[in-house]
Amino acid sequence: MPRHSFSATALPPTLALALFSAASISQAQPTAPQDDGARLEVVEVQSSADASASGLSRPFAGGQVAEGGQVGVLGTQAMMDTPYSFIDYTELLIQDQQAASVGEVLLNDPAVRVARGFGNYQQVYLVRGLPVFSDDMTYNGLYGLLPRQYLASEFIERVQVLRGANTFLKGAAPGGSGLGGAVNVVPKRAPNDDLTQLTLGARTGVQGHAAADLARRSDDGRYGIRVNAARRDGDTAVDGESSELSMAHIGVDFRDGGLRVSGDLGFQDHRIEGGQPNITIDPGLPIPRTPDATTSIGQSWTFSDARDLFGTLRAEYDLRDNVTGWAAFGARTSEEAGIFANPTVNNANGDYTASRFDNTREDTVLTGEAGLRVRFNTGTVGHQLSASAASFELQSKNAWAMSAASITGNLYAPADVPPPVPDAFVGGDLNNPLTTIKTRVHSLTLADQMSLLDDRLLITLGARYQQLNDNSYDNTTGDRLSDASYDDSAITPSVGVVYKLTPSLSAYANYIEGLQKGERAPALTPGGDNVANAGEALAPYRTKQSEIGLKFERHTLGGSVSLYRSRKPIAALDDNDVFAVQDHQHNSGLELMAYGLLTPDLSVLGGVSYLDADVRGNTAIGSPRTQANFNMEYRLPQFTDLALDGRVIYTSTQFADAANQQQLDSWTRLDLGARYTLPLGNATLLTLRGRVENVTGEDYWASAGGFPGAGYLTVGAPRTWLLSATLNF
Repeated sequence: MPRHSFSATALPPTLALALFSAASISQAQPTAPQDDGARLEVVEVQSSADASASGLSRPFAGGQVAEGGQVGVLGTQAMMDTPYSFIDYTELLIQDQQAASVGEVLLNDPAVRVARGFGNYQQVYLVRGLPVFSDDMTYNGLYGLLPRQYLASEFIERVQVLRGANTFLKGAAPGGSGLGGAVNVVPKRAPNDDLTQLTLGARTGVQGHAAADLARRSDDGRYGIRVNAARRDGDTAVDGESSELSMAHIGVDFRDGGLRVSGDLGFQDHRIEGGQPNITIDPGLPIPRTPDATTSIGQSWTFSDARDLFGTLRAEYDLRDNVTGWAAFGARTSEEAGIFANPTVNNANGDYTASRFDNTREDTVLTGEAGLRVRFNTGTVGHQLSASAASFELQSKNAWAMSAASITGNLYAPADVPPPVPDAFVGGDLNNPLTTIKTRVHSLTLADQMSLLDDRLLITLGARYQQLNDNSYDNTTGDRLSDASYDDSAITPSVGVVYKLTPSLSAYANYIEGLQKGERAPALTPGGDNVANAGEALAPYRTKQSEIGLKFERHTLGGSVSLYRSRKPIAALDDNDVFAVQDHQHNSGLELMAYGLLTPDLSVLGGVSYLDADVRGNTAIGSPRTQANFNMEYRLPQFTDLALDGRVIYTSTQFADAANQQQLDSWTRLDLGARYTLPLGNATLLTLRGRVENVTGEDYWASAGGFPGAGYLTVGAPRTWLLSATLNF
């Protein structure tokens, strides 16, 4: 893909127009920021990203998480009122931790670990031990709109994590993941007060960062516009690895009477060169010691380049005082190209072989939803009835080629070698890929939220009808492959109960299911015999989950305790060589979470997750039994402009193979940071931030797997210094 230098003239024309419009909107006099000794005052937006009457949920005490968030078809809900486990991480947390991506934000969650895609650099989020692919995140509630590999944090107002199965709430993820949870990204909107923010930063490896964030509202508050642009470029903390990113985003909103409208347009171009690759260990070998994280094992000629353009439009209208309708539409176009060489370790000395793999992909996504929400009473029972229809369509073009020859090397003595020729296993034309996949997912949903006993008892009932359609095509001829297509449907119900023991303590329980398309029976057994039902597509797989828990919020401190159990189907061959569901993966877990202010000067965020992921008596690949995160921020009473923070991340041992013969060591990472706020007068504020991640410089295997059934390893990030200066004026 051709490269372009970053300059003002290279920005999309719409961005230049938006910048001009933002400067031209008639506005009230700027309000001086409140100097609380550490940061700007948190303001409540007048119009929200999802165009809802309730708007964006308010930040909880400490500002790191929100009091509620989007809960799929149920709309925006307070955490204490929902029978599901979720949390919303705020823009303030993202800025203070200098997080560059969704993955770096999710390092704060004890139920989540960040892994990689199969054979590439795609971010994958393991929630309750099961993957959420980055292209299965939702953007303001819609699937498939965000860049497939990586999303920069400058797009984000909130990152919402829904823990557990969620097909009733959000629909089946088109990519087939999301059985253990879901991630939703909320785009930025203009706050009440004008915002003009410039940031300059740097990371270890001499990687520079510049960002601009501008927002304006009209005099009457009905119109708002927010524009973000950022550029990152340079070497990373890993020697031999470099990355660059350009992004731009426009978010607009309008509110007048019963009508609320919001829209977004985003662009991202992300490139990695010489990146740290995924590493596979041959069966039977013990897991080798981790190589030096400060040096890339990747070849200098490997790269990944992804360019995405995406947008959404959402509207909500109050037909009557108790009747609200909504509709949303989104689209994305993407181009990807990459050359990869992921090593397979062959012996205990760390010697490996690797083949070259070239890949080109182009995606087009169209998605939308429409719904109606009605509020009414039947006697003493209040109802909120929601009905919606959703549609998702993906057309993907793909071509690839591999090398017949392999390269060799050693994990502990990385060296560049000439690239082999990609002359084998060629599939399609890399310069002109043909359509290989067409995916269609359609659904209808009906939900009723009932309130009884003066709103102390809340009951949610509902179900979603889901149609899954997947067609594959030959990437050389373009012909449809009739034996590789899928068309089936299923209904996934849910029931949830919340009982408010006190105004600050809620008990909840739920039953909910996850859904993905069933596998297709292979042609041959591992021994070479014919499979009795070769080519048969199995019915959609249902992951069934039950959960109980307690939620607590009082004054400035909140938290939750969750106990859950889920069952995921596993297909295999029986004694008669018939391919069918033979067993299940049973996940049982306990999660404890805390957030808020322990004292006016001390904030906390974190928790611990215990997981037993059982597959026929063994532990599932990439499923640590214990994960713990603890963040603490302390604002010095003697120096109210100075704040210090620390984060500890712990992950216990995990396995890289189904037989549990290859075990990764546990790891602990320490991050430390500081923030100093300096008022400069005339409503100008300078915030200086410094942070060191992986302070002790530990080398560790961060994850195993990320794609079902695969146990490839990723190396954890080395010690990294982050510095930034943000000017608000």
